[in-house]
Amino acid sequence: MKNKKGFALAHPNIAFIKYWGNTDDVLRLPSNGSISMNLDNLNSTTSVEFSVDLNKDSLKLNGHVVEGQGLKRVSDMLSIVRNLAEINLHAEVVSNNNFPTGSGIASSASAFAALALASSTAAGLKLNEAELSRLARTGSGSASRSIPSGFVEWTKGEDHESSYSKSILAPHHWKLVDNIAIVSKEHKKTGSSSGHPIAKTSPIQAGRVADAPRRLDLCRNAIIKKDFSALAKIAEIDSNLLHSVMLTSTPQLIYWQPATIDIMRNVQEWRASGVEAFYTIDAGPNVHVISTEGSSEKVVSLLKEIDGVQEVITSTAGGAARLL
Repeated sequence: MKNKKGFALAHPNIAFIKYWGNTDDVLRLPSNGSISMNLDNLNSTTSVEFSVDLNKDSLKLNGHVVEGQGLKRVSDMLSIVRNLAEINLHAEVVSNNNFPTGSGIASSASAFAALALASSTAAGLKLNEAELSRLARTGSGSASRSIPSGFVEWTKGEDHESSYSKSILAPHHWKLVDNIAIVSKEHKKTGSSSGHPIAKTSPIQAGRVADAPRRLDLCRNAIIKKDFSALAKIAEIDSNLLHSVMLTSTPQLIYWQPATIDIMRNVQEWRASGVEAFYTIDAGPNVHVISTEGSSEKVVSLLKEIDGVQEVITSTAGGAARLL
């Protein structure tokens, strides 16, 4: 087997019910289930080429050679694929994002979802959606949600086999728009992978996890019924809980910047005045302002007036990871 290639595209996702903390840090088994929406306008494209001519794995991300921990995470997933395919070849991996990397817009989710599909294809495997979701999860927990299409739920599960994601509803079910207010494009100092292990040090995490099934039910039902008010309420509460855990962990994690807080305050005022919008924030300073299609143009205009907002990226719901 020489120079067998795989080339895939996957979308990042924004979680309405967040994943934070693991019951198993190696397998990335989550402490609670989560629900998200793929982002159609944002993507990672990844090519993988296994070759007899290589003596080690290599990674190039957005044109830059990556070594150290970044390469190790990729090699760890490639090793799982090698074991499954019973091959002993190294690979050249080239990945590109069309949006800011490592700043709280789930770049690792789309990257590892694309890597899972591209590498398994290059190795000659034909994995189904659940198998791909499990594989992607080993590289980045949230990547398991970027394999299926549209609105996605990641089942917590108890082990590797039972923890994977599946689509709740197709992208066209509800034309929600994610209006992402970029307040920083810098790579965050503490990545999510480093944050998950310390979640349990927060006195809030146990309560957050215990209440997760209730929040999941409320979120799922709101999406199914297209109840924007109900989704806004539970998504903002869940986002606030996530950051409360971060703020009370040891060591403490503070991702917010002044503009982050200004956006949160403004979004709640806009909603009170009739604009259909709510905020949700992943592990980073940038704010995802979710709106109905009819409110998106106004939301973008209002966001651009806030000091510290560098740009606004918009996206509707996106599809599944796919081969190119």
